[in-house]
Order: sequence, then structure tokens, then C-alpha cells
Amino acid sequence: MTAVWGRAQQQDFRSRVRGCLLGGAIGDALGAGIEFDSLKAIRAEHGPDGVTDFVPAFGRRGTVTDDTQMTLFTTEGLIRAQVRRDSGAWHPPTDVHRAYLRWAATQSDWGPDERRKDTGWLAREEWLYARRAPGRACLNGLGDDRMGTVEHPKNPDSKGCGTVMRSAPFGLLVGWEPGLVFQLAVECAAQTHGHPTGQLAAGAFAVIVHGLARGDALDGAVQHALALLGSRPDHQETTDALQRALGAVRQGMPSPERVESLGEGWTAEEALAIGVYCALVAEDVRHGLLLAVNHGGDSDSTGSVCGNLLGAQHGETALPPSWIAELEGRGTILQLADDFAMEMTQAPALHGPAGSSPSWLERYPNA
Repeated sequence: MTAVWGRAQQQDFRSRVRGCLLGGAIGDALGAGIEFDSLKAIRAEHGPDGVTDFVPAFGRRGTVTDDTQMTLFTTEGLIRAQVRRDSGAWHPPTDVHRAYLRWAATQSDWGPDERRKDTGWLAREEWLYARRAPGRACLNGLGDDRMGTVEHPKNPDSKGCGTVMRSAPFGLLVGWEPGLVFQLAVECAAQTHGHPTGQLAAGAFAVIVHGLARGDALDGAVQHALALLGSRPDHQETTDALQRALGAVRQGMPSPERVESLGEGWTAEEALAIGVYCALVAEDVRHGLLLAVNHGGDSDSTGSVCGNLLGAQHGETALPPSWIAELEGRGTILQLADDFAMEMTQAPALHGPAGSSPSWLERYPNA
């Protein structure tokens, strides 16, 4: 597909990639300061409308959590998988797993190891070396070098939302067929979460993002995900959650109480359902994101999922500028988004038989 990208297509794709990554980070940051609060506590602290802007979390406003951190490393892993195709090594789950191990190092190390050049540029970003309430399953699943697989997953009983909140980048592989996008997200989810629902919810989310990145309508993308889910064993829990989200759209005006009827977002299928519902009923990006975080549950993860969807659907220019301006790590996110878009649309000009860019291979080593 890289050979047939026109300039307008490239610009549209880059805008959607930027929108997806920035939108997810904004939703994450909006929910970070209220993640463990009840709806009653949120209203008591911030007024009857709940939060309407960033509130302090981890010492400042606009701070992101492990949701954004892991999403960035997913993105980087996918770029490096594409680069490694030149060497004849082609197994994206392995490259994503190595990226997740680099993320895990940021949760325990004081800072980047400047002596190592094979880590690439993202792992040298000092601001990422911060613990932002990472999920136990993600930490445990990446506590050693063994890669969990669907047949032999890490944390066999876990279906936490840590699979969904990091899986939007799989959907940005717009040159792939939806079924392959679904499968890749499932295989990478198994690296930390073994329960089928945790894996299938990640696959469904990736396919929905994939449809949006290709220009499909959100409801159509959800229906496509449901069709793919229906062919999988153990899909019913994820399917039911998405069906409840669709049903909630028809039940009246959006409200935090209606969001809470879909769950709290701590599990993968609930985070997916809440994020999808809020994106479906959103009057605009601001409305959708605030609806996604103002509830008594995993506000940063549901905000992140909703932001990924709305950003992929509408592109970066639909995001509120004041939130982008205050967002932690904005420069890193934009660099990574642009690199991803460039790799997916112009890879032959960066590396291949005709020659390679040394600076690109320094950023994304193929070793």
C-alpha cells in the first residue's frame, strides 16, 4: 500500500494518527486526577458538572498515565517491526513485546541508559521514567523476558483494561486487513493478560480504530468489530458489552449515570464499552471526553479509549487547542505520530534495497 499513497491521503492519514495519539493522551490526562474517585466525590470537589478541564495529577495539570506511556511504546514497536522486515525478520508481536519491556524499564529505572544505542530514541525520553499507577498485570506480565502468547499467556485470569488502553496503534495499520489487525492486538494483549475477554476487547478496539483511520463511520466500525468477534470462541462477554453501549445510545440523553450503567471501566470490556458509547454520543471532542471521564471508575482509561476513537475519527484539528498546549509530552507524541505516519506511507524512501537513512535506523534500530 505504501506505493499508492497520494499526498492528500498522506496528509489525512497523518492527521488521524496525530489525532488518535494526542486524543488518547488528552483523555488520559483529563481522567488522571479523578481515577479513583466516586461520581459523588467528583461533583463535590469540582462542581455539579464534574471536571471540565485538566486537574492536577502527579504534581501538575495535563499529566498522562501508564495508558499513554504504553500506547507510545506500542506505536514504537510497530515502527520497529516494519523496519525489521528488511532483515527478513518479521514477527510484530516480538517487536511489540520488546517495546513493552522497554516501557517496563521506565517503571523501575531512574532514567535512560545512555550507553545502550539499541534502545532507540523513545526509551531515551527522560519524562517517560515515571510511575503513573501502572496496572499490576502489565508489570507482572513484563517482569521477565518470556513473551506471553495466546496459547501460553501471562496472568491467565486477568481481563483488566490494560490490554485495551494501549491497543489503538494496531488500528492505525491501515494497510492491513481488519482480521490481521484484530489478531495482532489479541496476540500482544496475551503478553500481559490471559483472560479471553481482555484479549478480544483489545482486538475489537483495534478494529474499530482501524475503520475510523480508513474513514469509516464509527457505528459501521463497531458493527465490523462485532462481526469479527462473533467468529471467536469466548466472545460473548465482549460482544454483550459493545451491544450494551449501542443500546445506551438509544436510551436518551447522555449522562454520567448512563455511562455508569455500562460499568466502571476497570475491566477490558467495560472500558471499551464506555469509550465507544461516549464517542458515539459526543457532540464534539470536548463533550465526548468529559463524558468519558466523569464517572466513578477508571476515568483515565475510559477517557483514553474515547480520545483515541474521536482523534482517529476527526483528526488532530478537532482537538481542543488549550488541552493540546498543556499536555505533558506533546512534543514526543507528535514526533512519534509523524514517524509512524511516515514509516507507513514512505518506508521505501527511509530504508530498503535502494538505500537507508542512517538517522532513521538510529531512531528505530533493526537489531
